[in-house]
Amino acid sequence: MSKKTYTNGEVTVTWEPAKCIHSEKCFKGLPEVFKPSEKPWIKMEGSTTDEIVNQVKICPSGALDYYFNDAAPIEEVKQTPEPEKEIPLVEIIANGPIMVYGDIKVDFKDAKKRKKGKVTAFCRCGASKKKPHCDGSHKKIGFEG
Repeated sequence: MSKKTYTNGEVTVTWEPAKCIHSEKCFKGLPEVFKPSEKPWIKMEGSTTDEIVNQVKICPSGALDYYFNDAAPIEEVKQTPEPEKEIPLVEIIANGPIMVYGDIKVDFKDAKKRKKGKVTAFCRCGASKKKPHCDGSHKKIGFEG
C-alpha cells in the first residue's frame, strides 16, 4: 500500500499502512480525528491542528507523520549543517514490539544496510511477516511478554 494523505488546509497528515503496528495510540488518544471503523479513517476536521500534530508525534511505528502545508514535506527538507545526533532510545512495549526512537543503521544478513530514523518497531513475537520489523502480528497471535 502506498502513503495516504489527509489535510485540513494547514497541516497534512500522512499514513503509511505498511508501517502501522496497530498500537491504537492514535484513536485512543484523539478519537475525534482517528476513526478506524470509518472511511476515510482520519477526519482532520475533528480537532485543532496542534492537537492533531501532537497526537501524530506519539505514533510509535512512524506510520503517521505530518507536515505543515506552507513548508516542504519533511523528506524534502535538506538540513545544513547536519544537527547533532541524539543517542537512540529503546523501549520494550508490553505484549508488543521493541521500539527504537532516533536514528539507527540496520545491517541485514543479506548485506543490505538501511538507515532508519524517527521510530523503528522491531518484532519481538516472531510472527511478523516483515522481520525484523513489526507488522502488528503480536495482536493476532495473543503474544504476551
